[in-house]
Amino acid sequence: MAQADLVILGGGSGGYACALRASELGLTVILIDKDKLGGTCLHRGCIPTKALLHAAEVADSAKESDAFGVRATFEGIDMPKVNEYRDGVVGRLYKGLQGLVKSRNVTFVEGEGRLVSPDTVEVNGERYTGKNVVLATGSYAKSLPGLDIGGRIMTSDQALNLDYVPKSVVVLGGGVIGVEFASVWKSFGADVTVVEALPHLVPNEDEACSKALERAFRKRGINFSLGVRFASATQDDAGVHVSLEDGTQMDAELLLVAVGRGPNAGGMGFEEQGVAMERGWVLVDERLRTNVSGVFAVGDITPGLQLAHRGFQHGIFVAEEIAGLNPAVIADVNIPRVTYCEPEVASVGLTEAQAREQHGGNVAVYEYNLGGNGKSQILATTGFVKLVQVTDGPVVGIHMVGSRIGEQIGEAQLIVNWEAYPEDVATLIHAHPTQNEAMGEAHLALAGKPLHSHA
Repeated sequence: MAQADLVILGGGSGGYACALRASELGLTVILIDKDKLGGTCLHRGCIPTKALLHAAEVADSAKESDAFGVRATFEGIDMPKVNEYRDGVVGRLYKGLQGLVKSRNVTFVEGEGRLVSPDTVEVNGERYTGKNVVLATGSYAKSLPGLDIGGRIMTSDQALNLDYVPKSVVVLGGGVIGVEFASVWKSFGADVTVVEALPHLVPNEDEACSKALERAFRKRGINFSLGVRFASATQDDAGVHVSLEDGTQMDAELLLVAVGRGPNAGGMGFEEQGVAMERGWVLVDERLRTNVSGVFAVGDITPGLQLAHRGFQHGIFVAEEIAGLNPAVIADVNIPRVTYCEPEVASVGLTEAQAREQHGGNVAVYEYNLGGNGKSQILATTGFVKLVQVTDGPVVGIHMVGSRIGEQIGEAQLIVNWEAYPEDVATLIHAHPTQNEAMGEAHLALAGKPLHSHA
């Protein structure tokens, strides 16, 4: 029976980050995964979808080149070539990650693991015991009751492997995954309709961002139906036939089911070993400890935001916690969020509605329009940077919409996490001409000295 300081079940963002940091701190580590290192994010999520989104941006640039005085023609999408490009990106990152894990003397075990005691995971009949066990088994693409995945009805897992551009798609779900695929397929030439049961696209974002994205999608010709629930879907040789609860019928070549991701925590012995769970989620305290001594859980199997960088930070946190470094608690509200459709949506901290719920009328809001930003004009994008501040206090939320605006989330995260006041940021120099200036201008305005904006 192999033994180590940590046995980690799951090699995705949370698991491998925990392994690398623990090894760096002098702990012995056994990392177990039934699939490839890197998990969903690297192989079926973040990286491949963003590669498709970049290909979509290139396609849009070709189609719109005449507006910039560049003579180019758009002849269509070669999906096998797009997939080759995507797989090349994934492959290089995967090879690099394998090398990292090997160089840190982490023992990697490939196979399906099961928790057989609070300190032991069994894989293919072999047992691996740790002074601590970290559960990091990630998430899976959900469907709805009665909606079977197969054929023309698919999740993002199958959509990523398409070797053709569908003529028409209904996207069920207007959250991050849904709007990103809708954006890609529209750029590639498909007719796209998004169905969202809640009143807005990207419903977890500040309402101003949702409305801005809806305006942009209308302008791009992406159709959407909001506030109406899905009823049923059938498929045949002609396509998929979708019914909504208000009686609306939609026909398309494909139906993408993008209704979120569920915790991949069943059938691996967690409940049998006494780990507290609720509706499939593994319950943890603020220090990511389960109710079972020595057992931690990180990432998508814990309630909260399902983001690769959340899992990554969780993994680092647990390694440092086990090593006795007493790391700072990770608050979900202060984790940066980016939706990589066109235009992008990026945010961190409280929405305006959340801030007013917590602070009543003691909230100040300012929205800086990208129309006054030189680089945004060069990029021909519209959007804004919206600040939410506790009156005479720190900035508690930043919400942005615009092409490439996700690149500004780094400074936004620092401002919110370090509880900066508008006056603090207003004194910083933001390079010209960059979209980053919009961040500076918004804080100048909220600090009472607007320059390229009206008070």
